[in-house]
Amino acid sequence: MMRTRPLKVALLGCGVVGSEVARIMTTHAHDLAARIGAPVELAGVAVRRPSKVREGIDPALITTDATALVKRGDIDVVIEVIGGIEPARALITAAFEHGASVVSANKALLAEDGAALHAAAEQYGRDLYYEAAVAGAIPLVRPLRESLAGDKVNRVLGIVNGTTNFILDKMDTSGAGYSEALDEATALGYAEADPTADVEGFDAAAKAAILAGIAFHTRVKIGEVHREGITEVTAADIASARRMGCTVKLLAICERAADGQSVTARVHPAMIPLSHPLASVREAYNAVFVEAEAAGQLMFYGPGAGGSPTASAVLGDLVAVCRNKLNEATGPGESAYTRLPVSPMGDVVTRYHISLDVADKPGVLAQVATVFAEQGVSIDTVRQQGKDGEASLVVVTHRAPDAALSATVEALRKLDTVRGVASIMRVEGE
Repeated sequence: MMRTRPLKVALLGCGVVGSEVARIMTTHAHDLAARIGAPVELAGVAVRRPSKVREGIDPALITTDATALVKRGDIDVVIEVIGGIEPARALITAAFEHGASVVSANKALLAEDGAALHAAAEQYGRDLYYEAAVAGAIPLVRPLRESLAGDKVNRVLGIVNGTTNFILDKMDTSGAGYSEALDEATALGYAEADPTADVEGFDAAAKAAILAGIAFHTRVKIGEVHREGITEVTAADIASARRMGCTVKLLAICERAADGQSVTARVHPAMIPLSHPLASVREAYNAVFVEAEAAGQLMFYGPGAGGSPTASAVLGDLVAVCRNKLNEATGPGESAYTRLPVSPMGDVVTRYHISLDVADKPGVLAQVATVFAEQGVSIDTVRQQGKDGEASLVVVTHRAPDAALSATVEALRKLDTVRGVASIMRVEGE
C-alpha cells in the first residue's frame, strides 16, 4: 500500500545535472512514486544565482541558503550535485545531523574525505549513496558494493573519463594533434573551458580512488593514486601505437597485489592492443573491467558523463534511499576492514614503450641493450631505422617494476649516443 505523505527532497545545485534531476523528478513523478512506495516532492533547490530562469522549477523553491535548506528538519533526502570540497562537505554533514540521507555525485569530495562522510552517515543512521560519482550512468558502484560483496575483486581496469577518451579517439581516427582534438572536444561540450581536471587526470584519479576503496574494502585517497594526464601524448605516440597494432587510452587501473597484502591505484595513458575490448570504446564513452575470483571478468559500458546519464544514476540512488527510509533501514556503508596499504607506483610491475632518437652508427643498439640489462629490465622487441646520421630506436620491454623502468630511462638519457627520449608510454592489456 502506497504512503500518501511525500518524501521531501532537497536539491543542492541546479546546473547541467541538477536541472535534469529536477526535470525527471517532475515528469516521472508517478513512476517514481510507484517504484518507491510513496510520492517524492522537491522541497527546495539551493543555487548560487537565483535570478537565472530554470524552466520547470517553481521559483518559490529556489534559495541561496543551502545550509538553512539542509537543516530544515523535514527533509528526507538531500541530493548534492554542486561538486568541490566546501561547502559540499559541511552541507552533507549537516544533512546527516538534521535527519536526511544523502545522494551525491561529488567524486572529488568522496575521494578526499569519503571515510569521514561514511563515519558521519553511520553516526546518525543515514544513507550515503554515490553511484553518479563514477562513470555517469554506468551501474558500477552498486555492483561492487552489493552484487560482488560475496566475491573477491582483484582488479578494476577501465576508461572513466569521457573527455580524454574523446580527445585520444580523435587523435587516433583523424590524425589530429592534441590541441586540435581538445578544441573539438571543447566546441562539442565534452571539455570544460578549463579542462585541467580531465586532461591532467585528476577526475579519473578521484574515480580510481573510489573504485579501489570499494573493490578492495580499504581506504584509498586521491593523493595515493599515481596520476599522469594526456597533455604530453603526441600524434607520433598515436602513430607508433598504431604500428604496434595498439591504440592509446587513459586508463584507471586498481589492482590487488599477488600476495594480497597491498593494493595499487594508478591513472595514466597506455597503449593497449586493438584486440582488447577497451580499444573499441570510442568518443566520450566509458568502459570498466572488473576481475573477480568467482565471477571472472565483467565489463560495464556506457555514457560516462552528461546531464541525463548522470541524472539517471542520481535518480537510481534516490529510489534506493527512499525505499530504505520507508523501511526505516539503511543500505551498505563503508567497508574498509582489510586496511591494506597502497603501494607506490615504483613497485607496480608494468611494461614500457620507449622511443629514442639516437646516433646512426655501429654499437648504439649494444649500448642501449647494456643499460636495460644493468637495470634488470628484459627487452621484448626492438625496432630501429636510420638516415643521414640520425636514427630512431623503439624498445618495448617485458614487465618489470616501474622504478626499474624509470631508472632505465634516466640511464639512457646519459648516453652520448642518445640524442633524446622522444616518448615513453606504458603498455597494458597483454
